[in-house]
Amino acid sequence: MANVRRLLPFLNWPRPSAALLRGEAMAGITVGLMVIPQGVAYAALAGMPLITGIYASLLPALIAVLFSASPRLSVGPTALTCLLISASLSGLAQPGSPEWVSLAVWLALMSGTVQVLLGFARFGWLLNLVNSPVLMAFTQGAAVLIIASQLPSLIGLSHWGGVADPAAWHLPALGFGLAALGLLMLVRRWRPGFPSVLVLVVLSAAVSAAIGFEARGGAVIGTLPQGLPTAYWPSWPGWATLSQLLVPTLIITLVSFLETASSAKVDNAKRGARWDQDQDLIGQGLAKLASGFSGAFPTSSSFSRSALNLYAGAQTGWATIFSVGVVLLALVLLTPWLHAVPRAVLAAIVVLPVTGLIKPQAFLQLWRLSRVEAVIAAITFVITVAAAPALYWGVIAGVLMSLSHFLYLRMHPRIIEVGLHPDGSLRDRHLWKLPPLAPQLYALRMDAALDFATAAGFERAIADHLGEHPDTRHVMLIAHPINWADATGAEAFGRVQRQLAEQHITLHLVGLKLPVENLLRQGEHLPDSPWLRTYRTEAEALAALPHLAPATTA
Repeated sequence: MANVRRLLPFLNWPRPSAALLRGEAMAGITVGLMVIPQGVAYAALAGMPLITGIYASLLPALIAVLFSASPRLSVGPTALTCLLISASLSGLAQPGSPEWVSLAVWLALMSGTVQVLLGFARFGWLLNLVNSPVLMAFTQGAAVLIIASQLPSLIGLSHWGGVADPAAWHLPALGFGLAALGLLMLVRRWRPGFPSVLVLVVLSAAVSAAIGFEARGGAVIGTLPQGLPTAYWPSWPGWATLSQLLVPTLIITLVSFLETASSAKVDNAKRGARWDQDQDLIGQGLAKLASGFSGAFPTSSSFSRSALNLYAGAQTGWATIFSVGVVLLALVLLTPWLHAVPRAVLAAIVVLPVTGLIKPQAFLQLWRLSRVEAVIAAITFVITVAAAPALYWGVIAGVLMSLSHFLYLRMHPRIIEVGLHPDGSLRDRHLWKLPPLAPQLYALRMDAALDFATAAGFERAIADHLGEHPDTRHVMLIAHPINWADATGAEAFGRVQRQLAEQHITLHLVGLKLPVENLLRQGEHLPDSPWLRTYRTEAEALAALPHLAPATTA
């Protein structure tokens, strides 16, 4: 039964009461009213027919809330995922064309399938390959590109090339864009939970119709189809085209789920629950599949809408059910009302949330914490912007640099010679300017596992010291930081132990953990020998130091 409830998380929802449903309805209506204009705006960012933004907010949201472990997240179109879609398909088809729609659906189906498989295989940990600095830098680079892509529409230009041509400017569109941006900023400061996006859309549509904005050459949403989406099956693009979608699919899978993670961690922390990332992978993957079969594009969890859902008081997934109901009602009855909304207003709806992602101070804070990671983040940002429209190369470069840095650190473990500090602890002898623990003794500590990555460094540290101090008669290894060893590490330890014994140097092992000890014994690297001594604690080893002196003449 427990496994069934894990795979069908909606069975864990509390039984609805009248009071609960009233609160959930208010939260759901608030989010639903926001997701409709946002979905249309983000569909434009993805180069998709505008109605698909609403399609992506209907069935995918319902599937996600039923099968995800984080039921209070708002699933649908997001700016970052939509930008990745546009970047991935650039050069493969004409935006908005049937070929473009078909390829976007393939992205949804492929990325959804990958997420579902990863979730069932419980491989959610693979997504941790992208660390916070790389994600931060990529997100800020993508935010810059999103704003740059929307600015022409926002200020009434058809394209950037017309900036120097006064005839290319459409002043009414500029007025709509700047007024919309100013109104959204004002309301966000005044009352964050107010459905400002919906009010803005309604007002702009009314003003646009009153002044004949479309007749004066202004770009508007236009006519949207009414009714529910029909089942969609994409045409076969051919293996050559499909292979070009493999890398974008993996990047969309990765980035969209990292968006989910940022919201899910907040949600689960507030609920005092452990985040089940594998079940969320399954739920989010199924949502992408549902979006694809609806003729839409890959979806993700929106941080801003999820935050609004929590702010509005959502307690369970019932809020999303009400939100889906609002979207359903809009598809059936309200799409004609969107006809006159200026495209400049849609650009403002996209730009304002994205501006909050640009945080230059994050690079400065990272510089104070880790200069290497700060440099990796800066390079990731530059590559993301410079590689546009193939901005996913920023993520790839950042991940490769981070993994290279990780491997470098793993292969260069921290190995120090320890001395007795006045407070009674063993610390870095050279850093704290401490005397040796005993004459002719080399006491070292390796703060890492003893494995294939650290074995060479371990052997080198001992060999270098013996080369510089040929009178050394005792080597003491403080082994309690070594919590794991593999076959390569065990072989390296065995070589060190035998070489020391051949030179009549006693090896003292302190605090060897049981799993490591068992591995070394199975490899016959802990023989009964007068040149090998073991101690369970540092205190026991320190107590034996005065007795080492007679052995130094061996």
